[in-house]
Amino acid sequence: MTASGHAPSRVVVPMTVLTGFLGAGKTTLLNRILTGEHGRKIAVLVNDFGAINIDADLVVGVAGEMVSLANGCVCCEVRDDLVAATVALLERDIRPEHIVLEASGVAEPMSLAMTFSQEMFDARLRLDGIITVLDCEQFLDIPDLMEHKLRQIVCADLVVLNKTDLVSSERVNEVQAWINNRVHRIRYVPATYGDVPLDVLLGLDRAVDAGLMCDEERGHDTQHPHGSQFATSSFTTAAPLDLQRLMVVAKGLPSSVYRMKGVVSSTDEPHRRSILQVVGRRASITPDVPWNRTIPSTQIVMIGANDMPADGIVTLLRECEVEGMRDPSGVCN
Repeated sequence: MTASGHAPSRVVVPMTVLTGFLGAGKTTLLNRILTGEHGRKIAVLVNDFGAINIDADLVVGVAGEMVSLANGCVCCEVRDDLVAATVALLERDIRPEHIVLEASGVAEPMSLAMTFSQEMFDARLRLDGIITVLDCEQFLDIPDLMEHKLRQIVCADLVVLNKTDLVSSERVNEVQAWINNRVHRIRYVPATYGDVPLDVLLGLDRAVDAGLMCDEERGHDTQHPHGSQFATSSFTTAAPLDLQRLMVVAKGLPSSVYRMKGVVSSTDEPHRRSILQVVGRRASITPDVPWNRTIPSTQIVMIGANDMPADGIVTLLRECEVEGMRDPSGVCN
């Protein structure tokens, strides 16, 4: 849990590192991010943006090594200096709300992540998660490459099992068994053509800023978004939570939970809200801005597989409520 003596800057931009071996489907996934109608200003840093098939009708401007799209996204080509390219994004007049860095197929994602832990990025950039994309069809075909692929998986917060439409369920199970015998508590998301909801891939800080709501309050059903593969559940309460207990719950979530995020009212930080972010195995609770005139409350959203034990998780979240302040009517599933 991150804590400090002062509220962090509101200009901190989350970054997702996207990795995976050559041909796994990273570029297809990136193209979906860039051309999606998601209403977010997302910047994608790639080795060669010419490899991403962007519809010319969406391009509204080209400046040097940057392509601006009609939906507010930008695609930046990284030639020599990754740090300089990132700084240029952060210093734009229109700052991105999220940065996605595509690592080359042979890159070591952990070294990339450490690049952005430098002091120069403090209060400007934070690592939201490391996502590894796997080609289920060919993952086990070249034994000599398995050590490198394993290094990409070990540091992953979430693994996208791509191209599941090209293989049998037995093959998918074989890939998972190979990984599970070597790495513990990996979270998997099945996909075809890199089609994964942005709510799963990215931290949705913009939604946190706006304030999260229960599904009924949104006025539409989000219980099974993006088809039948994913489910959501929400927890709200007016009672303050104990952040230490909440962190234990966040770090112990079952593998069927891909993301958990929300605004938290706590006894640890009574005068300001805290932001909960969980992606795969990565969990953080960060002090945020003062409540001011807003009535303190907790609003948490979970996104996971259809077999996600939502009721059990809600029960655990209720146990984080401080004794004597529990809210008997604050749950929204």
